[in-house]
Amino acid sequence: MQPCPGPDRRPKKPRFTPPPGACDCHAHVFGPASTFPFSIERSYTPEDCSGEEYASLLDTLGFDRGVIVHGGAHGTDNRVTLNALSRLGDRARGVAVIRAGLPDSEVQAMHDAGMRGCRISTVVRGGANFTDMESLAAQTAPLRWHLVLHLHRSDELVELAPRLRRIGCDFVLDHLGRVTAQEGEHSPGFQTILDLLDTDRCWVKLASLYRLSAEPYPHRDMLGMIHRMVEARPDRIIWGSNWPHPIHAGPMPNDGDLVDLIPLWVPDARGRQRMLVENPEKLYGFSPLMR
Repeated sequence: MQPCPGPDRRPKKPRFTPPPGACDCHAHVFGPASTFPFSIERSYTPEDCSGEEYASLLDTLGFDRGVIVHGGAHGTDNRVTLNALSRLGDRARGVAVIRAGLPDSEVQAMHDAGMRGCRISTVVRGGANFTDMESLAAQTAPLRWHLVLHLHRSDELVELAPRLRRIGCDFVLDHLGRVTAQEGEHSPGFQTILDLLDTDRCWVKLASLYRLSAEPYPHRDMLGMIHRMVEARPDRIIWGSNWPHPIHAGPMPNDGDLVDLIPLWVPDARGRQRMLVENPEKLYGFSPLMR
C-alpha cells in the first residue's frame, strides 16, 4: 500500500487555449479521507484532492468540462465521485467502479447522477476485474454505458481482444492501451488497438503518456504512435489530464505543461475540436454547446 504523492498544486496557465466546450476526459478525486474513507484493499494511499480543487484546475487550464474516473483508492465505494459530480453539475460526468450484480436501481441512480461508464483494472486492487467484463457490459447496456479498460501492460490487451470484439458496448482504452514508446507502432499491442478501432466501439484515451515515454518532456518518442492513432480514427480519440497523477513514480508533471502538448500531438484545429469537444460530447452525453 504505497504512499502516493499529490499533484503540482500550482498549475501553470497553458499557452494553448482549448476550444469552447473542451473536456478533460480523465481525472480523479480523493477524500477527504475523514469523510470518504479509503478502501482497506487499496493499492496506494493518495493525498486529499477534492472536487473543488479539480474545478479550479479546469478553470486554470481553460476547460469547460471534465470527467471524473473513480479512483482505485476508494474501491467500489463511489460516494466521493458522486459527491464531486453533484457539486460540478452538468459540467462533469463520471466513470464508476462497480462489481457485477449491483442492483439495477443503484446503477440507475448513478446514471442519474452523471455516471456514464464503469472501469475495470488490472493495475489496482479492490475494484472490478476482467472476470466481470461481460456481465458489466450486459448489465449497463440499457443505459448505454461504456467500459473503461485500465491495463498494466499492452500484452493484456492482445489477450482481451477476442472478448472485446464480442461484447456489444463501447469501450475506452485508458492511457493508449499501455503501449510504451519502446514497444512502438509495430508492436502487437499497438496493432491490436488499430484492429479494435475498426469495431466502431473502441475509443482511445490519450492520458498520462509521460508514463509510457522513455524521454523527458515533451516526450517526442510518443509522437509517431499518437499521430498514427489520430490519423486513423480522429472520431475515436479523447484526451485526459490524469490529475492528480496517482501512482506516478517520476517527476510530477505540471498540468499546464500537459495541455501545451495538445497542439504538438494534434496539429490541426479540426482534429483538436473533435478530440476535445465533439468526441467527449458523444461518448459522455454532454449537450452540445452553441457554436
